[in-house]
Amino acid sequence: MKYTKDHEWITLDGDVATVGITDFAQGELGEIVYVEVDTVGESLEAGDVFGTVEAVKTTSDLFIPVAGEVLEFNAEISEDDGDNPAIINEDAEGAGWIVKIKVNDPADVDALMSKADYEALIG
Repeated sequence: MKYTKDHEWITLDGDVATVGITDFAQGELGEIVYVEVDTVGESLEAGDVFGTVEAVKTTSDLFIPVAGEVLEFNAEISEDDGDNPAIINEDAEGAGWIVKIKVNDPADVDALMSKADYEALIG
């Protein structure tokens, strides 16, 4: 798992990455009540906004960690399916993943922060 300064995490399986927000980000936002991702099928550059998360008191943009095409929005948290975005509150770095992307260059993931570097950032 790698991390960004914007509090997203990413794991890579071949050229497909899973992206979500960190436990730290979820804790800072508080209870997440809605997630919006309207970029499925779009190619984005690293740092582009791919969606938003809405907590009880705030809304926060989600930034794509590396360039690629958004393939999938986690149906378990999608409001469109009437399911439960609160899964992120319970398991932000697991079942609460937000999107899967086809990464343009898997080597880009290596340039992101390690867990130790991220922990130093939020320390």
